[in-house]
Amino acid sequence: MGIRSRKRCAGREDGERRGPNGLSLLPWLLMGMGSLSHLVSGEAPNPWLGMAGLLAFNALYIAVVLRAFDGSRRATTTTWVLLGALAAVTFALAIGYGREWLLLCPLLGLALGAVARGARELRRLTLPLVVAVGAVTFWRDGWDSIGIVYGTFISTMVTAAILALNETVAELRATREELARAAVERERLRFSRDLHDLLGHTLSVIVVKSEAARRLVPHDPGAALGQITDIEQVGREALTEIREAVTGYREAGLGTELDRARSVLASADVEPVVRRSGPPLDPAAEALFGSVVREAVTNVVRHAAATRCEIAVRATPERTRLTVTDDGRGGAAADPFGSGLRGLAERLAAAGGTLTAAGAPGGGFRLVAEVPAAPGAVEGATSRGR
Repeated sequence: MGIRSRKRCAGREDGERRGPNGLSLLPWLLMGMGSLSHLVSGEAPNPWLGMAGLLAFNALYIAVVLRAFDGSRRATTTTWVLLGALAAVTFALAIGYGREWLLLCPLLGLALGAVARGARELRRLTLPLVVAVGAVTFWRDGWDSIGIVYGTFISTMVTAAILALNETVAELRATREELARAAVERERLRFSRDLHDLLGHTLSVIVVKSEAARRLVPHDPGAALGQITDIEQVGREALTEIREAVTGYREAGLGTELDRARSVLASADVEPVVRRSGPPLDPAAEALFGSVVREAVTNVVRHAAATRCEIAVRATPERTRLTVTDDGRGGAAADPFGSGLRGLAERLAAAGGTLTAAGAPGGGFRLVAEVPAAPGAVEGATSRGR
């Protein structure tokens, strides 16, 4: 089975999020080839003036669309002045030459849609532009120009809609990443708070008894020895509690990790879907699958940009299978895993199991972990079957 790497997917993520830029609108300048052909054929009056006008149109169009994709310059006075100059050149060429030169009007619509993406600007500018284009094209070309009018309207509205939608999607992605980071930070804070609550009282007792022992040593060594014995006992108990807390955090049972997964995914605005079927697992499998769930969910909230994550556990008397599937970005075929998944793959292999990862059908990412049932569990299931 092919292995997908989230690392490479994350490496390409920035490029995917940039979306369209000013260069994406430059190929539309080929619509002006008809005007150039009209000049070259010698049919156009004042060809040198027409050539100068065409060059001015191209230069203004390029300047406007490049500035339209720069957030710091799109709404500036300079951009609107350049757009006004582009409109003046467009109408001057359309009025003076007609015919193929009328195709410059939809290009003006593209430039307007790229600059005026807000609903208010579009309502204020699109209708006057379409009316003016309709008047000029009808005067020059009669009813045959209705396609130019329609093309100008569509190019303006579609360009503005697509670019506005792209901005909205970028903002949503940024918000989802922030929510994912906040969910991870809350989990770290929870663990830190748990350790603080666990150690605060114990360390206070150790400090107080240490001070008492220091004061008693010169006067009552026997009492000081009793305090030191108490410190040793408290320290041993604290060490045991810390080990239990860390083990409980790192090796929590599958049920606990599934509950945590629901909470973390919901906090990151990812819909959690958890399904579990079959007999209970042995403690070793519980801890192992709990680690897989934790690592998989961490990858989902950090890298997948998903909206839905499904976790399915299916246990049979012979094998147990855990599947974590998200609808985010699938990785690219590459080096198997990052360090977290690689360590889990080694632990599963030591238990006779497997860990595989690949793109999910229809998009997304799927992580599958399988382990054989413990011999005792198989025997018990066989006896119950008898």
